[in-house]
Amino acid sequence: MKVLVTGVKGQLGYDTVNELKKRGYEAFGYDIDDMDITDSEAVKKIITEVNPNAVIHCAAWTAVDAAEDEDKIETVRLVNVQGTKNIAMVCKELDCKLMYISTDYVFDGQGTRPWEPDDERKPLNVYGQTKYEGELAVETYVDRYFIVRIAWVFGLNGKNFIKTMVNLGKSRDQLSVVNDQIGTPTYTYDLARLLVDMVETDKYGRYHATNEGGYISWYDFTLEIMKQAAQINPIYSKVTVSPVNSDAYPSKAKRPSNSRMDKSKLIMNGFKPLPTWQDALGRYLKEIEV
Repeated sequence: MKVLVTGVKGQLGYDTVNELKKRGYEAFGYDIDDMDITDSEAVKKIITEVNPNAVIHCAAWTAVDAAEDEDKIETVRLVNVQGTKNIAMVCKELDCKLMYISTDYVFDGQGTRPWEPDDERKPLNVYGQTKYEGELAVETYVDRYFIVRIAWVFGLNGKNFIKTMVNLGKSRDQLSVVNDQIGTPTYTYDLARLLVDMVETDKYGRYHATNEGGYISWYDFTLEIMKQAAQINPIYSKVTVSPVNSDAYPSKAKRPSNSRMDKSKLIMNGFKPLPTWQDALGRYLKEIEV
């Protein structure tokens, strides 16, 4: 199998290319320097030359707050909507599979019931709206598609919540973290394995994929981060964590209070769920050498 991956310099694209190579597949990783997804001609030329069996589209504008800036909205839409449409149109021409990585932000973030893959999509910010429109482009142009929604992502490349908390814990004795936003983390190393499992099949459609281990708040997550980090480096044992409401940290983009994702469709289709987030966190903290 020959697979083209976009966003290879990001957390998920990097791990996905490694997982493909581990299994002996031909993996072609591209980032903005190699293929600007907003340039339809470049996209058509490169994907046609590679002629892959599948495209795993990880590239996206993911700076949620910056997406709300008036002077950035057009760029965000170009990347997340037009870029995805450009890729989808080529996949249609070549009749190859397309896997689009999306987000729980396509929902309105209200209530307490876990979101199911086919729930109504009502985004609450610019980032969510553009990812929703990206989903629509995939569904419009491609017959053989996977839409995989993820949340609370962490991996080796780039910034993420764990790295932020670990760095703060080195210099502070007290941290205040929101406890009214609920979800589940996703470790890109684990997710990459699942994505390749999925793309090997023809079980198309919308899916939700995060680590197992139960729903938590960012506050709960931070408690576990400090607990496990302290087992590796005693410096973190001095840190106390206090819960606060989201109002304590106003942000440009509205954040979902409910990021719970129903992942039962994965099991129904015979896919192996991801390990618990607690287990993933332990492995990740060793990898980044806290």
